[in-house]
Amino acid sequence: MKLLISVLLVVLSSSVLGDAVQHARTTPGIYGPPVIVGTIQNSELTESSGLVASRQSMGLYWTHNDSGDGPFIYCLDGKGRPCGTWRVTNAAAVDWEDIATGPGPIAGKSYLYVGDIGDNNHKRSEVVVYRVAEPVVPKNSTNSKRKGANATEPAEAFRLSYPDGKHDAECLLVHPVTGDVYIVVKVPFENPGVYEAKAPLKSNEITTMTRIAELKIPSIFRGVITGGSISPDGKRIALCDYFQGYELVLPETSQSFSEIWSQRIVGFDLGKRKQGESITYRADGQALLATSEDYPSPLIMVLRK
Repeated sequence: MKLLISVLLVVLSSSVLGDAVQHARTTPGIYGPPVIVGTIQNSELTESSGLVASRQSMGLYWTHNDSGDGPFIYCLDGKGRPCGTWRVTNAAAVDWEDIATGPGPIAGKSYLYVGDIGDNNHKRSEVVVYRVAEPVVPKNSTNSKRKGANATEPAEAFRLSYPDGKHDAECLLVHPVTGDVYIVVKVPFENPGVYEAKAPLKSNEITTMTRIAELKIPSIFRGVITGGSISPDGKRIALCDYFQGYELVLPETSQSFSEIWSQRIVGFDLGKRKQGESITYRADGQALLATSEDYPSPLIMVLRK
């Protein structure tokens, strides 16, 4: 599937369709122009497939490689410089695709959620989301290699299945207050579905998710959502594909987060990325950052106007 997507990217970039995508990218919106604020400088981080802002160490970010790596998470500063590598204890890595933050069993403590949700060949009867306490990053940490990596606290594994068959997915979302988990599946040229697993998640059984929405992405390549993030205040959702970013905003009058899925989706420019698969809100919610599956990948930021 990824080979097919790569071929389509080449075709789109050199065709009338590519011009249409580029036009969509430059449509004015609520974010300013993309700015490269740094470059990933860890040579072991060759396919940054997910990105999330730390809630414990302000100004730092967590990312991970796509399939082919072990259960490692990598810390970056705001310039893309390495600040440590951790092996997630009690976790395996089949096809890690996205990472998020959210609540957990201890109130007031920050947890990372890692989505082992990739399924290019639609063979997996279940996918896994790992929840692990966010590591404490020592000041001036420079241990950036897998060999000799730090160890996290033990992770919990939540096994999830879809109610309507097998799906490939690259977008994991976790609500910052409720801990509800959302997966946006990947369906080229179709409207992607949104699946929900309500908190509290259970690690001793398989949870069948509920399909709760279908997103009408304003793009020709609309079904290939490759990353996502919920804002720290729980009022916005950012999504991305290979070409651009998108945002849904919860109306001020809304009483339920579920209303966000029916809101108008607005696209914005995320800059030039070789294969963009990650997006995250900055910890203050006033900017979005993105990386690319490439080394050295740019760290791109767009500021909210």
